[in-house]
Amino acid sequence: MVDTDAKQPPALIAWVQRVVAWVMGLRPVRVFLDYGAHRGPLLAAGLSNQAIFAVFAAIWVAFSVFGLVLAGNIGLQQALLDLIGNAVPGLIDTGDGTGAIDPADLVNTTVLGWTGAIALVGLFFTALGWLASARDAIRVLGDLPGPRTNFLLLKLKDLGLALGFGALLLISAGLSVLSSEALDGVLAWLGIRDSTSTTVTARILSIALMFALDTVVLGALYRVLAGVHIPLRFLAQGALLGAAALGVLKVLGTALLGGATNNPLLAGFAVIIGLLIWFTLICQVILIAACWVFVSMKDAGVPLDERLAAEAAAEAEAEREKLKQELRAELAAERPGFWKRLFGRR
Repeated sequence: MVDTDAKQPPALIAWVQRVVAWVMGLRPVRVFLDYGAHRGPLLAAGLSNQAIFAVFAAIWVAFSVFGLVLAGNIGLQQALLDLIGNAVPGLIDTGDGTGAIDPADLVNTTVLGWTGAIALVGLFFTALGWLASARDAIRVLGDLPGPRTNFLLLKLKDLGLALGFGALLLISAGLSVLSSEALDGVLAWLGIRDSTSTTVTARILSIALMFALDTVVLGALYRVLAGVHIPLRFLAQGALLGAAALGVLKVLGTALLGGATNNPLLAGFAVIIGLLIWFTLICQVILIAACWVFVSMKDAGVPLDERLAAEAAAEAEAEREKLKQELRAELAAERPGFWKRLFGRR
C-alpha cells in the first residue's frame, strides 16, 4: 500500500516556498529583477563614463561664465565649492591634496581664452551627450521606443535642461549662503556660541538642501528629459526614493570610496578610480529609481505612453478580428453543402 502522506511536501518545504513567493512578490525585489532584466548595470556603467567628462567640462565652463560674480563674493564662491564637493566627493580639493580640481584654478578660469573655448565645445559634446544617453537608458528601462521629437528640438531641450540644472546649482549655493548667515544670526540671538552645534546644524541644512535639489533634478530627468508621462504620485515616489538614496551615498561617500582607493598599487589613480566608482553608484541609483516608477505604474495599470498603449490595443483588436475571420473561413470550408448533407444521410 502506497503511503499518500509521503508524496506531500513536508511542512517546512511548503513554508519556505511561501516565504520565497512572498519575497519575490515584494516591489523592491521586482524592481531589482526588472532592472537586471533590462541590463541596467551595463547602462549605468556607460552613463558613468560619460558623466566624468561632462562634469569636468560643466564645472570649468560654469566658473568661467560666473567667474566675475564669484570672484567678488567669497561666501557664494565657497558655498558653491562646498555644494559641488558634497555632491561629488573627491572632485574638489579641500586642502588635503586629494581632490581632482584645485579651487584656485577654478576661480581664475575664463571662457574667453582658448582653454575655455575648448571646454565649452567639450561641454556641448559631453553634457548633451550624457543627457541623450540618460534619456535613452530611462526609456529602455520602460520598454519605450526612442523619442519622436525632431533631433534639433531634442538638443535644444537638452541644452535648456543643462542650463536649468546649472542655474539651480547656483541658486542652491545662494540659498546655502543665506541659510548659513540666518543660522549664525539665530544662534547668536539665542546666545549659543558652541561651534559644534553650528557645524552640525549647518550640515543638516546642507543635506536638506541637497535632498531638495536631487528631488527636483530626478523629477526633471524622468518627466521632462525622458519625455515619459508620469503621474505626480508615481513621479514623487521615484524622485524622493532616489534623492534619499543619493543623500545616503553623499553622507557615506568618503567611507565608501576610502576602502576602494586605499590600494597602494592604485595610489596614482586613486582620485580617478574614486570618481569612476562614485559616478557608477550615482547612475545606478538614478536608473533604479526610474525602474521603481515604471514598476509602480505597471502595478497600477497606468500606461507609460498612452499613444503606444492605444496603438497596441488597436493592433491586438485587429489581430483578434483576423483570427475570427480565419476561423469562420475554416468552418465554412469544412461544413458540407445542403444537397450533400440531404442525400448523404442514410
